[in-house]
Amino acid sequence: MARSRRQQVAVGIVGLLVAGGGYWFWSRAAATAPAASNLVGAGSKGPSTGTQAPTPDVHLDALQAARPTPDQMKRNLFRFKPKPVPPPPPTVVVSRPIAPSMPSGPPPPPPLSPIPLKFAGVVTQGAVKVAVLIDTIGHQIYGKEGETIEGRYKIWKIGTDSIDISYLDGRGRLAIRMNGSP
Repeated sequence: MARSRRQQVAVGIVGLLVAGGGYWFWSRAAATAPAASNLVGAGSKGPSTGTQAPTPDVHLDALQAARPTPDQMKRNLFRFKPKPVPPPPPTVVVSRPIAPSMPSGPPPPPPLSPIPLKFAGVVTQGAVKVAVLIDTIGHQIYGKEGETIEGRYKIWKIGTDSIDISYLDGRGRLAIRMNGSP
């Protein structure tokens, strides 16, 4: 037991020495710490040497002077001026051509539907050429130059590889080629 008591006293002394040394070291480091960067010194740029900066001059007579009246002030921080009115946009004059007047009268007739016949070929009977046409169903129709076909179409001219055909009244005249395209 005597040994344990001795060990306890030795550990206590070492602890006090460590605590005292730490206190001495930290208090000394705080005393030599550089000055804070937000403090303005009187010309000192390095760490403070323990001297205080001189106090600024206070002009008490300026505090007692007469204050300007509101009409003398040119600027009020708490009031806003309305924004100036922007200049009007430049006027652009666009001259549009005057549309010709529409003739008054009956409306024009509807457009003609295409002729639904295909030119299949030519059959020669002596000196007369006969055109062979095929309708949309697939029926063969024969006709000579100047003849009326199906009561709606007139053959104007028969060539070797094309045919000129139109409606009975002469409207919609077109040339149909041998492959069937107009």
